[in-house]
Amino acid sequence: MSHTHAANFVHCVFSTKQRRDLIPAELQEGLYAYLIGIADNLGFRILAAGGTSNHVHLLIALPTALALAEVVQKLKANSSRWIGENGMRFEWQKGYGAFSVSPSMLRIVKTYV
Repeated sequence: MSHTHAANFVHCVFSTKQRRDLIPAELQEGLYAYLIGIADNLGFRILAAGGTSNHVHLLIALPTALALAEVVQKLKANSSRWIGENGMRFEWQKGYGAFSVSPSMLRIVKTYV
């Protein structure tokens, strides 16, 4: 096969440090847009983004050239800095949850996120 095809979809969840309510409602949509921008710059796609004041859900289309751990590290580091630049003292909790998603379940997971 001369071309690579992969369908690597991951539902990823990460929380604020100690699951504190550190993401104000007025920054949430901006945060999701910023995360999508990070993904665009790094060459992968976020198909859906959502969450609450203490955690984020992302549906990621993971390319074959990037490791999940690297993707999450870059998303968390850059978004943490962005929130800090918006006047907040902020930190993500260590670790994350990552769950593979079948292509047949993408619509359902998008709706959930």
